[in-house]
Amino acid sequence: QVRLVESGGGLEQAGGSLRLSCAASGMIYSINAMGWYRQTPGKQRELVATIDSRGSTNYGDSVKGRFTISRDNAKSTAYLQMNSLKAEDTGVYYCKAVAPSRDYWGQGTQVTVSS
Repeated sequence: QVRLVESGGGLEQAGGSLRLSCAASGMIYSINAMGWYRQTPGKQRELVATIDSRGSTNYGDSVKGRFTISRDNAKSTAYLQMNSLKAEDTGVYYCKAVAPSRDYWGQGTQVTVSS
């Protein structure tokens, strides 16, 4: 069983930075890829960034050049470095782990960027 615990969300001014963490416990060795998604009212959950087992990354168009996803296998943790934050980045950010049998989701962490 994989458990994902997110942290690092909070309030930040436009132009500022936040660093989200997603700590995975359990079968981290079974995780093929991890990703960050965000949810805003009235919108479909949106892909923010993904990283696979080899470290290959993919980003949503709206965050390219500003956000960086990474992972530390020794700590079983994925990160999302969020720079140059914009008000439109506000939302609930969810960590996702892709395992062979199913996907796992974190509880979500609120990110609010003030204008």
